[in-house]
Amino acid sequence: MAYITLNVKKLRANYVYLNNLFLKKNIQWSVVTKMLCGNKIFLTELLKFDIPQICDSRVSNLKMIKSINPKIETIYIKPPAKRAIPNIVKYADISMNTEFETIKLLSNEAIKQNKTHKIIIMIELGELREGVMGDHFIDFYESVFKLKNIKVVGIGANLSCLYGVLPNHDKLIQLSLYEQLIEAKFNKHIPYVSGGSSVTIPLIFQKLLPKGINHFRVGETLFLGTDIYNNTKFKKMHSNVFSLFCEIIELTEKPIVPMGEMGTNVEGETFEFDQNDIGETSYRAIIDIGLLDVETDHLELVDKSLDLTGASSDMIVIDLHENKKNYKVGDLIEFKLDYMGILRIINSKYIDKKIINNN
Repeated sequence: MAYITLNVKKLRANYVYLNNLFLKKNIQWSVVTKMLCGNKIFLTELLKFDIPQICDSRVSNLKMIKSINPKIETIYIKPPAKRAIPNIVKYADISMNTEFETIKLLSNEAIKQNKTHKIIIMIELGELREGVMGDHFIDFYESVFKLKNIKVVGIGANLSCLYGVLPNHDKLIQLSLYEQLIEAKFNKHIPYVSGGSSVTIPLIFQKLLPKGINHFRVGETLFLGTDIYNNTKFKKMHSNVFSLFCEIIELTEKPIVPMGEMGTNVEGETFEFDQNDIGETSYRAIIDIGLLDVETDHLELVDKSLDLTGASSDMIVIDLHENKKNYKVGDLIEFKLDYMGILRIINSKYIDKKIINNN
């Protein structure tokens, strides 16, 4: 059976590296765990790092996190759905919000649960995903400050996730100025200016991060060592915390060119083949994973002598060519994964999850 592994030693090294970086800059940061899809095995290992604050976009994931460590502070990082309000107040200490009517419902629910629910109000900085427009944010904050059992603890922004709008010094200065305006006008202390994410980290090294940005939400860079801003990897971080292993379930020498009238495959794709390859053969392996689990664009073969030639719903075909390494049925094929690949694989109930702990 196919399985994905998490290397605890490499993940811990990435965490220590980022934690030291943020400590030097007096920045508080929160680990975004949505990539782990609420998986108890992986979350349990992560929470051993003594992380003070966790972000996630699924209430069920926050529930799992609280079951492992009830004392950890949790943040729900997308505008809450009305039907989820009771559980958000129950399992999220903080939520990110953009709709006043939703915050009113959070207030009412917090009163019912005898809690003070904290919120970060998200501001639109050009990415056109979630965020209150700049023309309205003063009136928005004024209305929210009047609500009972609601405590505003931050102002935030999201960049790069939808259209790829990159953070820069000017945009983050704008966010900092919004925070200063709110504090001055309403005589309120706003602890978090949450303008940082994985894509913002390079601005620290370039000394372009405004001092007012004091809170980061980081997931991808922690788990993959990714420099998202420059589409590369940080040299001092591990990019192979996760590995995928798939078992060969058939290995046969077969023709290179399919035989018969050609139509479309399960994804509606059509194929053309070089007629010069008619009569040629190669060794083809089938592995026990398919499009139900992950799209092949998110997979990278570790063995560069192999080629991924096609996939159906629950099987992928690998071309071994002459099979010089003498692969056989039962052997494992290893893959590297990108962010979306890991997300899909961990979310698949058909893929085993395993820990590599080589401390």
